[in-house]
Parts: sequence; C-alpha cells; structure tokens
Amino acid sequence: MDEFIPWTWAVFALIFLIAEIFTAGFFLICFAFGAGAAAILAFWNFSMAWQMSAFILVSAAAVIFSRPLANRISGNQSNSVGIDRVLHKEAIVIVPIDPQNAQGRVRVEREEWLAESVDDKIIPAGAKVVVLEVKGTRLRVRHEIE
Repeated sequence: MDEFIPWTWAVFALIFLIAEIFTAGFFLICFAFGAGAAAILAFWNFSMAWQMSAFILVSAAAVIFSRPLANRISGNQSNSVGIDRVLHKEAIVIVPIDPQNAQGRVRVEREEWLAESVDDKIIPAGAKVVVLEVKGTRLRVRHEIE
C-alpha cells in the first residue's frame, strides 16, 4: 500500500495543475507545488508526517509569495461597469450647465447625461469637462481649463 502514496501525491499535484487552468488567480497551483513536494518526500520514503508537513508548508509559502506576483500581473484593474464607466472621463457640454436653473447636459463618448457643476459655476456649451462623480441620474462635472 505504501508504494501508492508517492503516486497519489503526484496525481494530486497533476489534478491541481489541471484545475488551475480552469480558474483565475494563481491559487490552485500553490497546492500543486505542495503536493509535488510531498510526492518527492514520499518517493524518498519519508514518513507521512513529513509529507503532510511539506504539503502544508510549501502550499502556504506558495500562496504567500504568489500574491505579489498575481497582483502585479493582474494589476489594479478598475471595474468600470454600469454608471462607473463614465467616471474621470472627458465630456463635452451640449446644453449650458446653469446651477441656478438646474439645467445642463453633457455628452460622454456617445451618451448624453444630465449634468451639474461641482463648484456651482455656469459652464457654456462646447466646454470640456471632467466627470467627477455620479449623483442620482446626474453627472457632477468640473470645467477643464484649456
């Protein structure tokens, strides 16, 4: 029965490697390294306690050391879906923004939005603005000085 243990660890390492292909985040590969280390110890006839210790320690170390690499590869990608996709984008004023009359409309890419100025200033049509936040159905914008 003991002759199957090294191969069992090797099969677990292979299963973790294959499963990593279908997941994101460099997580399961850490357990593949741990199972690989345990398989090596099993082939060298170390006890099960050593094999389990190697699996746990190598897996934990791989998780700890792979996080910076995974973050560097994936980067800080903003999740710009829904209304957040217009934040920090440039827009063109198509209807003058007048805070006293609650009027104003801007075009962001191909979409038109109601808009208001963050500093309560009148912004003329044709001016370039930057979208700073979303408040209900209105974009709060700041005038860009060219």
